[in-house]
Amino acid sequence: MPVTPQQLCELEAYAGTNPIPADFDAFWAERVAEADERPLDFETVPADVPSFDGCEYLDLWFRGMAGARLYAKYLRPAGPGPAPLVLQFHGYPGRTRSWFEHSSFVGMGFAGIALDNPGQGGRSEDVGGFRGATVSGHLIAGLGGDPKDLYYVRLYQDIRILCRIVRELPGLDLDDVCVYGGSQGGAVGLATCALNGDLIRRAAILYPFLSDFRGVWERGDDVSAYEGLRYFSRWFDADGSGADEWFRRLGYIDTLSFAHLVRCEVLFGTGLADDVCPPPTQFAVYNALRCPKTHLLYPDFGHEAIQAFDDALLGFFGKGAR
Repeated sequence: MPVTPQQLCELEAYAGTNPIPADFDAFWAERVAEADERPLDFETVPADVPSFDGCEYLDLWFRGMAGARLYAKYLRPAGPGPAPLVLQFHGYPGRTRSWFEHSSFVGMGFAGIALDNPGQGGRSEDVGGFRGATVSGHLIAGLGGDPKDLYYVRLYQDIRILCRIVRELPGLDLDDVCVYGGSQGGAVGLATCALNGDLIRRAAILYPFLSDFRGVWERGDDVSAYEGLRYFSRWFDADGSGADEWFRRLGYIDTLSFAHLVRCEVLFGTGLADDVCPPPTQFAVYNALRCPKTHLLYPDFGHEAIQAFDDALLGFFGKGAR
């Protein structure tokens, strides 16, 4: 259903509902410090795909917080001088795109690193150990225990380690590191910007997931991607008396909570017909961003490929390309 002008005005003023924990910044400072204490253990090896004169395809393997063996595709363009870099994150549930698709950034002069999130559709290992339900998606994995043991807390610490590895890889322009992701990848991308602000310069974010959990639940949008909220409520909080506490815990991984820490320039895309990551969840995040930002709206698009947003990346990422 099209969004009316009045509804759009309401979205542009929406601040979200899910509480941001009072100790959010301190919590994440501790988690980042834990990740920074881990010794780096990584290697790059040629990928099992045909090579070309203009691009080198590599498998990047590294050890994460729980000792899991994690995987990323690493594409490096040929040519003199350091290359800018795009860190790319995929949707849920899924894996990195094909080597062919990731090569588009190489054609713009960028190197690219694309992480397989642990335990999803790719090659990264998930060693588990989450307390509580794990049957209904990663957003509630670990919700029955300490917030520091949530799935996405561990993932964001793993990405902090990956960002440390980026600084060690030869031939990269560390003054021009960008982020790109949609849906889950958009949420992960914004958290990466928030927790690695000294490294990331620009971010393109399309319909981010993991946002405004309590607002999703109260509006009855806890279906499809957000269905884990409904299951957790039914299984572990049937009378609703514990909702304040588990939404507080989810606040540590809510994309909305990270928004105030993002400092890089953000290009943000929203399909106004999105019924997977409903527009209010996205506007709450965008409205909370305090960085230079642009919001591109697509009235007739839902949670799907939006070619116009893809084309907008050419100019946005091209600002710093060779």
